[in-house]
Amino acid sequence: MPGLVHADAEGSVAAPPAEVIAFLADYRRRPEILSANYQDYRVEEGGTGAGTVVRYRFKAGPRERDYRMRAETPDASTLVERDLGSTLVTTWRVSPAAEGSRVQVHTEWQGASGVGGFFERTFAPKALSRVHAESLGRLATAVSARPAGTA
Repeated sequence: MPGLVHADAEGSVAAPPAEVIAFLADYRRRPEILSANYQDYRVEEGGTGAGTVVRYRFKAGPRERDYRMRAETPDASTLVERDLGSTLVTTWRVSPAAEGSRVQVHTEWQGASGVGGFFERTFAPKALSRVHAESLGRLATAVSARPAGTA
């Protein structure tokens, strides 16, 4: 029976939450923090915040898949990205922390059934969590390198 599959990562950024969320919501700058798993990334609509649509190919091992994601901003500290062709949803949450900001990224989707679903539930979360952790490390570097107030 298929089930919900999810991957999570968390990191710190030495910048105020408003600067971090502004950087994340600027989809023209997003490639600065993406790993090599993201290929052919492009902004199709908008570019900043809610309503922005981006397209990319995600490659992990021998598997690759195309995604077309629309951004939503349910509140000032949350950015939600929904794939327009599947159940995949990625949520970024930024909150204050002692040294700047705490950033959490959570991706979930409805997994496949059968043997393929078993392997998906077993291996995909760990692999995607590593990809998210790499993006969070790049985010910390990119935002911390910017002069204050230039989100």
